[in-house]
Amino acid sequence: MGYPKTIDNGHGERLTFVGLDGDHLLVESTVEPGAGPPMHVHWLQTERMRVESGRMGVSIPGQADRFYGMGEMATFKPGVEHRFWNAGDEPLHLVGEVFPAHNLEYFLSAVYASIAESRGGRPGAFDAAYLLTRYRSEFAMTAIPPLVRRFVLPLQARVGRLLGRYGKFSDAPDPVVREAGAKLARRSATSARSSAG
Repeated sequence: MGYPKTIDNGHGERLTFVGLDGDHLLVESTVEPGAGPPMHVHWLQTERMRVESGRMGVSIPGQADRFYGMGEMATFKPGVEHRFWNAGDEPLHLVGEVFPAHNLEYFLSAVYASIAESRGGRPGAFDAAYLLTRYRSEFAMTAIPPLVRRFVLPLQARVGRLLGRYGKFSDAPDPVVREAGAKLARRSATSARSSAG
């Protein structure tokens, strides 16, 4: 796949995959005022973002919201639930990296395409069920209640398969599974950090 590659969900988030540096996926992002992804978690990856311009808000459960300005960096270790949004009045421009890259590029490309297609600000129901079930070892949208993630989404994905809804995912890579015995970082030991602090 050629880089750079830009995806746009049509709802205020535009993400460019700049390229790979070893196992680090380099990204740039433009987020319109008020926009940003819902609460989520990367089980196997570290996500690091630096504000190039604008103001970013960050929310981590159990912590007070934090705000970042130009030159400041937020880092989210594996297993730390988080969300970020444009907390200013101008476009927020971020640069960052996610490592190891694993399936993030495929996953987000599919999610953004489904959001843009559905025009509702969320991925289509069958697409979300497929992606969040297939890649549950890597990612979770924790804004979705746990019982829905555990029981409803797999059932919905099964119905989607029976209805033949998943031909567009025929090239979906295999999910990455955490090695047996590997432990996630504790939320209390990990937080978003400001490079200025």
